[in-house]
Amino acid sequence: MTDSFIAEARREQIILACIDTLEEVGYNNLSLTKVAKKAKISTGLISYHFNDKHDLMNHTLQFLVAKQHDFISSKVTLAQSAAKQLETFIEAHLAYQETHHKHNIALIEIVFTARNEEGMAYYRMEEENEEDALRMMLVEILKEGRQNGEFTQSFQTEIVASFILGAIEERMLKANSSIPMENYSDELIKMVKKHIV
Repeated sequence: MTDSFIAEARREQIILACIDTLEEVGYNNLSLTKVAKKAKISTGLISYHFNDKHDLMNHTLQFLVAKQHDFISSKVTLAQSAAKQLETFIEAHLAYQETHHKHNIALIEIVFTARNEEGMAYYRMEEENEEDALRMMLVEILKEGRQNGEFTQSFQTEIVASFILGAIEERMLKANSSIPMENYSDELIKMVKKHIV
């Protein structure tokens, strides 16, 4: 095993412990000491891999976003048509939320509670040169469907993408909903298709 592989594995161990700690105590009560305890390592070892709490939050956020994107894109790329890709995007996005509850909580804690080095909440930061990869994937599916005639020309891709993502994010905030995820997914797909097909 190379040193870089070991270092990468150690960083992931710390990030996973950070996710668990965010889920248990929230961002405001999180400390490197608590993360170290959860990871069963010394606080000094965290400081070796991450500059400070801000650096750990940035890397944890990148990890969460990448894991979600990889899960969804791996399903979407198997679909043969834009219509099927759209269905798969919605189903996979909701399925990921359902099966990665801790990741959802950690993501919400970081985006809405954490602050960057300048004290600004992550959700208020302007994304410079960094488009939301999932949104881009969804917009491309909608554009492709319009271009190849699967979808009607009478909708604006950005607005429909916002509607879909908003409905998916709403579900994330209601994890204990009495409506089964499959029903929610089916209804959302039906509503979207009525508008764009």
